[in-house]
Amino acid sequence: MKKILSILLLASCVSVAIAADDTLSQVIAGKQRSAAHKARDKYRHPLQTLEFFGLKNTMTVVEIWPGNEGWYTEILAPYLKDHGQLYVAHFSANTGNAFYNKSLHEFTDKLHNNPQLYGKVHLTTLQPPDDVQIAPDNSADRVLTFRNIHNWMKNDQAAAVFKAMYKALKPGGILGVVEHRNAVAKPQDPKAESGYVTEDYVIALARNAGFEYLDRAEINANSKDTKDYPAGVWTLPPVLRLKDKDLKKYLAIGESDRMTIKFIKP
Repeated sequence: MKKILSILLLASCVSVAIAADDTLSQVIAGKQRSAAHKARDKYRHPLQTLEFFGLKNTMTVVEIWPGNEGWYTEILAPYLKDHGQLYVAHFSANTGNAFYNKSLHEFTDKLHNNPQLYGKVHLTTLQPPDDVQIAPDNSADRVLTFRNIHNWMKNDQAAAVFKAMYKALKPGGILGVVEHRNAVAKPQDPKAESGYVTEDYVIALARNAGFEYLDRAEINANSKDTKDYPAGVWTLPPVLRLKDKDLKKYLAIGESDRMTIKFIKP
């Protein structure tokens, strides 16, 4: 009888896991995401990326600096709203920076205009050195950041942000990182003016904050990206900073080559 009960329990656990994965796939395919956002899935691979980071719909998750459109927020919020919790750490409203203010305003409008989808999202502030409480200490199962590290490096904020992410995670919690990947042979510009960062540099930032390296994946790799453009990574889609100049060339390359790495808080 005990053996039968064990088998039934295992089967139930497997069923729940499969259901959770199906839910994530359904959310990614959901109507809350625009056709333009879905068109970028071929470069950003949200299902494979979030599965690599071990995301479950019962978790407490912190998303860092989601931008004005909340590309990943559109996936994380509905996935977590019934059984988990999403914190989103955005810019401060008090910086006096027009770009930050516009991005924050557009993002908060997005949340307020769809309370059924985003009503349970906790909006916090990440603006070093003063605002670094992205979630209660030791509360998060996952902290996720997508293509932000170069911005922190540019503003000498990287060390402070990695420490904030470390504080927010529970022991055993995982930090998931996606970032534009610099060529190994190139010396890393500490300001990351090109937008590209080496994996070794990111790993060093994480370790300096107390994290342990866990694993990496090539989910978001792009071998066509030569990383030597006039306007840095922003030469490529979706920004296309050079506009019509060599447009076909850059569209053919697609979005940047990206590292996908996870770290653990011991």
